[in-house]
Formats: sequence, structure tokens, C-alpha cells
Amino acid sequence: MTQLHFPDGFLWGAATAAYQIEGAWDEDGKGESIWDRFSHQPFRILNGDAGDIACDHYHHMPEDVAMMKNLGLKAYRFSISWPRVLPQGIGQVNPPGLAFYDRLVDELLEAGIVPMATLNHWDFPQPLQDLGGWPNRDSINWFTAYAQVVFDKLADRIPYWATHNEPMVVAFSGYGFGSFAPGIADFSEAMKTVHHLHLAHGNAVNLYRQLGYDGQIGIVLNLATFIPETDDSADIAAAKRMEDLINGLFLDPILKRDYPADFMDWIGVMAPPIQPDDMAVIAQPIDFLGVNYYFSQYVKYSPHSLFKFEAKPNIDPGWGATEKGWGICPSQLTALLRHLKTNYDSPPIYITENGTSLDEPADETGFVSDQGRINYLRAHFKAAHDAIQEGVDLRGYFVWSLMDNFEWAEGYSLRFGLIHIDFENPQRKRTPKESFAWYQKVIENNAVGD
Repeated sequence: MTQLHFPDGFLWGAATAAYQIEGAWDEDGKGESIWDRFSHQPFRILNGDAGDIACDHYHHMPEDVAMMKNLGLKAYRFSISWPRVLPQGIGQVNPPGLAFYDRLVDELLEAGIVPMATLNHWDFPQPLQDLGGWPNRDSINWFTAYAQVVFDKLADRIPYWATHNEPMVVAFSGYGFGSFAPGIADFSEAMKTVHHLHLAHGNAVNLYRQLGYDGQIGIVLNLATFIPETDDSADIAAAKRMEDLINGLFLDPILKRDYPADFMDWIGVMAPPIQPDDMAVIAQPIDFLGVNYYFSQYVKYSPHSLFKFEAKPNIDPGWGATEKGWGICPSQLTALLRHLKTNYDSPPIYITENGTSLDEPADETGFVSDQGRINYLRAHFKAAHDAIQEGVDLRGYFVWSLMDNFEWAEGYSLRFGLIHIDFENPQRKRTPKESFAWYQKVIENNAVGD
């Protein structure tokens, strides 16, 4: 078997998020997040699940880092829970909460694993939501003050920082459609959220530079490719609207210093108020772009909905769809990375999430033979290698996820992990899957079999 080798120093990693794994939702002074509030309401989450315990990473952190070391991870991407650090979102710091991340970083460094921290992976403080949340322009300053607390404690040892994870999901799933916390369905509020997330990002980047740290700071976006179903002009325009909504609305302000003009014309009075210096703040140079890639879609015109489009999965030959209904399309990862290089002259890129859930029963020991996940990851690693061969400056790849976890509105019904978690076990027994051993070899060899 031919081995496709990756560049020296390539960062092979895995990713998680605080609310999805930590548990300890009300311990050691932690405040309430919007996801705590949302998941405790009836009918919000499949099967009535909540992240109260999740993987109990808060109490198993040293064991989990030891498993990361055994896996051979070069880097670990995690998020910091804002309300664990600042229970009210602003004001008084919670020392035990901050100390947890202090210990985590030290454990990672001791294990030879590079930390990459995300400041905002959706668990916004509920007390600030009560003051209006992200649609309130004050949220920009709230986030900046939170970032300073975290930077002051941890930035001397964490070399990679992301301001937000998937701001598109925060804005539209949280405030536009109401399917995620805080459960608000108001498109004007969603667009204010988009703009304030961008400004909070720019402020945090600027603060990080002012504080003089030696590391790198960027943002993590969920990006995809959108292909017109036909060459009809209506389908082409519909695909462009979807591209603008998912990709351009978040890439363009940061990398091109403007919002997509056609999209802003389309939404009209729902566009957010923009003050004179806003775009300059948003377009602070970033050191890297994090890309979360899961799917590609075919798009056609539809007379229904605000944006007049409908989409269906784009599936590569020989593949199918995941449990979530996402088409498996490794070739479009290469296409997306090429697009970022060609059309955005993007900074260095990290794949900050990619993976799949499988219907994968564990045996009596907790072991899972997840050959489907191995096949999925191998194909996407090869697609990433193809992009590197084309000149894309791709510097690392973080598999989603290190362990099975709370999958937001889907609760515990979907399993993305390299490690199986027994959610029926009070100790949340951890068992490496077959994909864990396979990924171990990829990292060891810095190569994937063709």
C-alpha cells in the first residue's frame, strides 16, 4: 500500500467542546449557560437528554489526557466554558473554574500535546442572555473582557487560539431558527448576532496582539461547497445565496472587509446596523483559519422560504449519507480548500473538525469495530493530502471527536468519537474504538495509506 506522507510538523489532533464533554454543569461555582437552560426545558433535546454529566471530563481530565497521549496526538483542540470562568458572564472570576483549564493545559504540555483553545463554542452565559445575548451590542465588550481573563491566565502556555467556533450556527440555529440554544426564531436578531460575533472576534484578536503573546489566533468556521443542481440561472443564483449565507457571510468580512453585497441586498431591512469603523475592527489579520468540513450540497431554486432555495446532499461515487443525512463527499474537501486558496488568499488552514457518526454497537467490553469511520477518515485525509499537493497551506487536521459526547439537539443518539463512552455507566467508562488504533498509526507514520 502506498503511503501518502504529510509535511513535517503536521499537527494531527482531535477536538471536543466544553458543554459536550465536561459535565459538572453546576459544580465548583460554575454559572448557568444558555445550553444548561435550553436542555432543561421540555422537548428541546432528543430523548430529554442534557449535558449535565456528559462524559464527565471535568472529573476524568487526567485520564482523558493520558488516553490522548496513548493515541499519539500532536495537538488537542478544546473549548473553555465562559460561565465556568465567569459565572455571571462579566465581573467576578470563578477561581476553581479557571483552575480547571490551568490544570488541563499543564497536563497537555506534560504529555507533549499542543493545546488549541476555543473561547466560544456556544455555551454563552445565561445571565448575559437575560440582558439580550449576542444581539445586544454590549456583547462585544462582554466577550472582550472574558477573553482578557482567559488570556491573562493561559495565553503564556497555549500557542493556538480560536475566538469562535461556527458563528453561523450560533447566529442561525440559535437566533434565526430556534433549533439550538437560546431558541429564538427572529432573523433580524440572527443578523445582529452575526455582526456582533464578528466584532467580538476582531476585538479579541486585537487584544491578543496588544498583550504581546507569541502564539497564533484565528477563527473556526463551518464551511461547505454549494453546487447548482442545473445550469439554469435560477439554480445558479440559489446556490450563490446559499454560499453567501453559509460561507461568505463569515469569510468575507474577515478576509475581504465586507459582507456579500448581493446577500445584504436580499435581506434588506433585516441587515444589521453597521457603524463606520466596524469593518476595520472585524478585518483584523488572523494567523490561521479553522475549517470544519462535513458535507457538500446540490442547490436549486425553490419558491419557498426566505432564501428561495432547497438543497440535497452531494455524495461521491461509492459513498452514501451519514446518520445525520449528510452526504459523504471527500472530493469536495479538496475543492473547498482550493476555493479558499484561490478566492480568498486565505491564511494557513487547519481542519479543525471532520468526522462521522455511525450506528455502532459496542461489544460486552465496550469495544467498537468502526471500520466505516476508518474508511471515512482515510478518504478525507487523502482529500486533504491532494489539497496540499495543489499548494494549499494546510498545517493540521483535528478529528471530530476524541470521544462520544452530547451532540446538541440530538442528545446522545449520535456517536462521533474515537473513544466509546458508556453513558449508562456512572463512571462513563471509556473504551478506545478500532478507529483509535488506526489513527494512532496514521499519526505515528505521519502518513495515510492510499
